[in-house]
Amino acid sequence: MHNLNIITRKAERKPCRLFGKVRYLTKEVDARILNMSISGVAVEVRAPLHAASGSRVQILADDLGVLHGIIRWTHNGRVGIQFDPNSNARAQVASYFRFFHKEVKPVLAR
Repeated sequence: MHNLNIITRKAERKPCRLFGKVRYLTKEVDARILNMSISGVAVEVRAPLHAASGSRVQILADDLGVLHGIIRWTHNGRVGIQFDPNSNARAQVASYFRFFHKEVKPVLAR
């Protein structure tokens, strides 16, 4: 297995099925939030997002509003984004989990 030097989140991740966009500078790409924790998200982008680790981005989703974050890693169309600690993201995510989140069940049974 290859070490991708990915810094992992220590907060509990919850699988999600949310659609939205990731905005970097003036470009927006469609995205699907794969999982989310109180400290960040993993998203799958539908088009290339030409942003390096450390770049500031915004995540836009109807159930979450606008979340500000920093790219921590990218790999094969997936992007790990840590929420900006100076933003309101933690409160927005906590509210989402409290009021809107529904447990995601696997689509295929084994």
